[in-house]
Amino acid sequence: MRIVLGVSGGIAAYKAPDLVRRLREVGAEVRVILTPNGARFVSPLSLAAVSDHGVILEQWGDPSRGGVDHVELARWAELLLIAPATANVLAKLATGIADDALSTYALAHRGEVIVAPAMNTFMLQHPTVQQNMATLRARGVMVLDPDSGLLACGDEGSGRMPDPPVIADFVRQHFAARDLEGKSVLVTAGPTREPIDPVRFVSNRSSGKMGYALAEAARRRGANVTLISGPTALPAPAGVAISSVTTAEEMHAAVMAALPQQIIIKAAAVADYAPQSAADHKIKKDAAGEMLTISMRRTPDILADLSAVRPRPFVVAFAAETDSLEDNARQKLLRKNADLIVANDVADSAIGFDSDQNEVLVIGRDGSSTKLERAPKIVIANRILDLVLERLHG
Repeated sequence: MRIVLGVSGGIAAYKAPDLVRRLREVGAEVRVILTPNGARFVSPLSLAAVSDHGVILEQWGDPSRGGVDHVELARWAELLLIAPATANVLAKLATGIADDALSTYALAHRGEVIVAPAMNTFMLQHPTVQQNMATLRARGVMVLDPDSGLLACGDEGSGRMPDPPVIADFVRQHFAARDLEGKSVLVTAGPTREPIDPVRFVSNRSSGKMGYALAEAARRRGANVTLISGPTALPAPAGVAISSVTTAEEMHAAVMAALPQQIIIKAAAVADYAPQSAADHKIKKDAAGEMLTISMRRTPDILADLSAVRPRPFVVAFAAETDSLEDNARQKLLRKNADLIVANDVADSAIGFDSDQNEVLVIGRDGSSTKLERAPKIVIANRILDLVLERLHG
């Protein structure tokens, strides 16, 4: 593993020496580019000591050696990892600005790119920052979502760079063998919307982030991935065939039309009930009176129908619970005849709907259970796929 680590000017830069050490422990050779602002938080000498290489600080190379440093480095590197990635660096990457050693190198780099954004919550939530991250994702850049917690500024919220062991483990997974090469994987994600009338619908709070992370992780591990998504605000993962649906019936039809598949991961939050019939015009408040009664019907049970498919795919179900997490998940696993079920506590706002983090309990049909501790959803996605492959190989 040949990695260029870009360290930019956020307080999380102090973690960079530990990150270099962790990367080397998983077998990486690391060269560091440190921005001028990054050097305000961590010394070049400490990074040189832990990497066993000189640290690149300036955009201009040594003229006595000849060659162009950033081009030579681009020929050597397999991965560009930027941690921390400040709002400024994300903007430069998204728009192609090259005014320092790191941003100049990023334009020359031809391998894959991972960024770990780290900044104040308000900065992270700014529409421009969100748009820049979406732009990078659309280009195939892997964005390692920040943790939530107490920030250096004293605020509480999202914006902390994941700890070095988490980042190093993600990089290790990235360089692992393409163990899903040639396998077909179908992932469902997001909510469904069941219409009441032309302007109203019944839905849920699913953001689709976990399903999209699973689709991205499977594709990067070599799978041929089909993503069937309900309405979300997420950019489609690069290299994934995506089919957009709205209702539970549409999702059922899309899943059945996409068969056969070797692995099916049902991460979507599909409505269990839909209005018996949708009005063809907006229901007026005056006409409805003080009470509006809506008759609901059951929607198609996609998981139940998959159990009858032959050849039978390996099926991973999801259970979003607010109480009795393990008991409810085990009952659903048996009822739906799935191979694995991934249960998460959506009552916990840190890992619930719309969070960039997750913490799940994965239960197997053999009675086993594995707790995956809190981490960015892309990390959780890879760990779920590890468990899938263990069962398939077993």
